[in-house]
Amino acid sequence: MRRPSARRISALLAAGLLLPVLASCGSGDDKGGTADGGDSALVIYSGRNEKLVKPILDKLEKAVGAKVEVRYGDSAELAAQILEEGDRTKAGLFFSQDAGALGALSKEGMLAKLPQSSLDEVDKAYRGEEGDWVGLSGRVRVIAYNPDKVAEDKVPDRVVDVMKPEWKGKVGFAPTNASFQAFVTGMRVLEGDDATRLWLKGLKANGKVYTNNLATLDAVESGEVSLGLVNHYYWYERVAEKGEGKVGAQLKFLPGGDPGALINVAGVGILKDGGQAGTAQKAVDYLLSKEAQTYFADTTKEYPLAAGVTSNVEGLPPFESLESPDIDLGKLESLQETLAMLQDVGLV
Repeated sequence: MRRPSARRISALLAAGLLLPVLASCGSGDDKGGTADGGDSALVIYSGRNEKLVKPILDKLEKAVGAKVEVRYGDSAELAAQILEEGDRTKAGLFFSQDAGALGALSKEGMLAKLPQSSLDEVDKAYRGEEGDWVGLSGRVRVIAYNPDKVAEDKVPDRVVDVMKPEWKGKVGFAPTNASFQAFVTGMRVLEGDDATRLWLKGLKANGKVYTNNLATLDAVESGEVSLGLVNHYYWYERVAEKGEGKVGAQLKFLPGGDPGALINVAGVGILKDGGQAGTAQKAVDYLLSKEAQTYFADTTKEYPLAAGVTSNVEGLPPFESLESPDIDLGKLESLQETLAMLQDVGLV
């Protein structure tokens, strides 16, 4: 029986990632396949928000020609659930909000190798080094700003600069948000733990804490803060809903490979032990198809990652123009160390 290491499970327990999802998902031995051992049914553990992806997953059922059961939850918690289940896992496909959770499963050997044809749909930077997961859509960390509070040319070009004294009380962020935590993990990989801890202490001193990206964007729009650390697509979704002239915030895409310009990806991996490999591979192929990639581009306002599909969102910078840091996204798997650091600093 393949099970994660005791050290790995202990770390997840210490970070508070494992117990909540164990209670919600259970730990029985039944698989998601058919009673005779086939894999016609597909169980997806989805760390993506149900409101965002349910429409495309509803279409997925028809595309793969099989019943699809989706269990929604936090990506890190679902990854912990899969690690705990080991070769008893019910999941055939893991749909993660971020690369870190996929990297954690890859590190423990839980994911199956994907066909080269699937991997080749996506640039090497946005798929697993072991060839066992692939990115579907990308989102960029940006600085939202209120133009009535700060001129565009005064918005920092480096995320580290938000800890400067002139921004005291003027920076909004959401430390419990998974995307913020993935960004902090990226900073740890790029800049080291000491520099990241120092930055977090400065951010705590200067910033105002909000529950999520939307609340942070609200605070920027209202002028409660001048700057907000968010993902790009929240602003574009709001513009689509209200019109740009009615959105009281603008975005700054950071230049020069700054850690604050991290591109994280939502992606998928097939579980080796889920017993649903055939159907799961059909699901991967569909999620990389033009129909699904266009959905991510037009509906969730993210960047499609499959070759040949581009975003039509008005005003969104071309993907190739983004100056993101050079980082192995699989290394974002060290989330428990990031959570420990956030706890030590007093931000979670």
